[in-house]
Amino acid sequence: MGNIIGGPFLQSAVFCEKALQEKDGVISAIRIIDRFTISVGEGAPELMPPMTVEMVLLIIFKSGDASGKHELKIRPISPSGKELAAFTFPFTLAGGEHSANIIIRYALKAEEAGLYWFDVMIGDKLFNRMSMNLVYERTQAVSSTSSPVH
Repeated sequence: MGNIIGGPFLQSAVFCEKALQEKDGVISAIRIIDRFTISVGEGAPELMPPMTVEMVLLIIFKSGDASGKHELKIRPISPSGKELAAFTFPFTLAGGEHSANIIIRYALKAEEAGLYWFDVMIGDKLFNRMSMNLVYERTQAVSSTSSPVH
């Protein structure tokens, strides 16, 4: 009887500015981030208006004993605890040391600033939670007579 390893296993789950997959299958995550800052000028609303924030999710699973077709489910949760529309992404595992590299371009329809959580699931099994802090800041105009604060 062989060793039972289990699987699949989550190797990576990050937000990044860009994810590249080379011809040899190697993945590069460029500028891994966990905070988006929306800076608006004077006269902007005090509270963040609804907006779309584009991001890239890079999710990597190692197969282990798992193989075949699976469905990744990402379930966003707003700062106020509201479950947003989940989205799914089909992928295939080949067993053993093989990886499934999943790159998702996602547009978050944000209605509030604050800490968003993204559940990373296969079926109903939770593998991880990713966080993304959406910061909304209003910048004040600086008059030419003011001196910088140190």
